[in-house]
Amino acid sequence: MTTSSPRPPRWGALGAGAAAVAACAMCCAGPLLAFLGGIGVTSAIASLWLPVLAVPAVVAGIVALVLRRRRETAACRTASTRADLGMPAIGAAPEKPGARQRP
Repeated sequence: MTTSSPRPPRWGALGAGAAAVAACAMCCAGPLLAFLGGIGVTSAIASLWLPVLAVPAVVAGIVALVLRRRRETAACRTASTRADLGMPAIGAAPEKPGARQRP
């Protein structure tokens, strides 16, 4: 009886996965680090110089209040003319100005 030698493990799939992870990291690491670095620099500047953030915050609050007030007044405004509801009338329909006469 002969014994067979053990088969070496298949590293092909694992190697391909590792190569894909490395390629993705090389591709996406730059933009991701730039984005996170931008957030870090912005927060560092904001923590050192707080009045820079206070001005846009106050302006944004005023703009929000003005827009809200405009929407409320526009929603509560009623039409100044009579509304035609299109209800059926008893009798003949009234003549509209500029309508053609029936023969």
